[in-house]
Amino acid sequence: MTRQLAAPEGRHHLRTTPENARWGTLPAPGDRAVLTVRDGDTVTVDSVSHEGILEDQGRDPVSFFGAYGVPEHAVPADARDIAASGMPRDAEEHGPHVVTGPVAVTGAAPGDLLKVEVLSLYRRTDYGIVSSRHGRGALPAAHPDPAHPCTGVTRRMPCGTVSTYTTVEVDSRGREFGLLPYGDQGRRARFPLRPFMGIMGVTPAHETPLSTVPPGRHGGNLDVKVLDTGSALYLPVQVEGAGFTTGDPHFAQGNGEVALTAFEAPLRATFRLSVLSGAAARRAVGLIDTPFGETGTHWVAIGLNEDLNQAMRDSVQVALRFLTTRVGMDPASAYAYLSAAADLEVSQVVDQVQGVHCLIRKSDFGDVPSLGDEPAEALEVRA
Repeated sequence: MTRQLAAPEGRHHLRTTPENARWGTLPAPGDRAVLTVRDGDTVTVDSVSHEGILEDQGRDPVSFFGAYGVPEHAVPADARDIAASGMPRDAEEHGPHVVTGPVAVTGAAPGDLLKVEVLSLYRRTDYGIVSSRHGRGALPAAHPDPAHPCTGVTRRMPCGTVSTYTTVEVDSRGREFGLLPYGDQGRRARFPLRPFMGIMGVTPAHETPLSTVPPGRHGGNLDVKVLDTGSALYLPVQVEGAGFTTGDPHFAQGNGEVALTAFEAPLRATFRLSVLSGAAARRAVGLIDTPFGETGTHWVAIGLNEDLNQAMRDSVQVALRFLTTRVGMDPASAYAYLSAAADLEVSQVVDQVQGVHCLIRKSDFGDVPSLGDEPAEALEVRA
């Protein structure tokens, strides 16, 4: 359940400012850390949504959201500061996302895993945006349809952008829902909120900064909606200190994220950042060396590829590798299990590199044996 904004819970509180954020690109090796923390420390990040501050929306969030009746004081000051700053962003080459970081974790080195635990997520606003942009999304040639007029609180912006203003409702039981308007009779679709951070990643070992759009071995723009409060994401460290970065906050998202964006809105997120090496890393994920998720009920095997079919196959391969090297199944039994009991879901189809995640129920396996300190090669089982 989404929770209203509370005081920062982490040992460190990191605000998103022009000095400690990037707009459209990820950090590169050698970039200055905006914060250095100890292994196991907790960090609260006030994240900024890119929706409402982009060039095709006027780069003025006070005016943009004011058109929907949002008073100036209800527009986060950090969003206003980012929009008014001279932060460089190449709209053709770079992504739209504002990312906070990098955060260095003492002792993290290439070959380790960074375990990112999502401890809490709080809404920073009572509203947000769902946008589609012509030439993007699952139906890039068809939507937005330039011939179709927008009505109500859905606005067409320049360059074929349609932004749908969406609000939050809290019912008598404290449950929170998004209210998305449609038609001209005041109708609204009502759907439950499930907040998560779309971007969680380590600094890629790439000489020049990468766009925030495609996910990869570094994690980044995974858009896996089950990685919400109480989940963990394991990322292979590529540079000294890991260089954790986060952004692209969502109040809710459907698997696929077909229109291009989710219900985009800012969150206050608290993470625990821990370094796992050697046997500790194997005890967590076996011999996985790509992004891998975990919730209270499931292991989450993530496949990434520009081709959706290959992303599905990659997800199956990761799931097989986990089941054989961590759970202890033989390859044939693991393959049969995945076919009988696991669920493969499309994470997103809009980020150049597409994603599929495989959900493996923990309860299907009882107590998984603990791995000892034997060499990694002794645990190797080829699927």
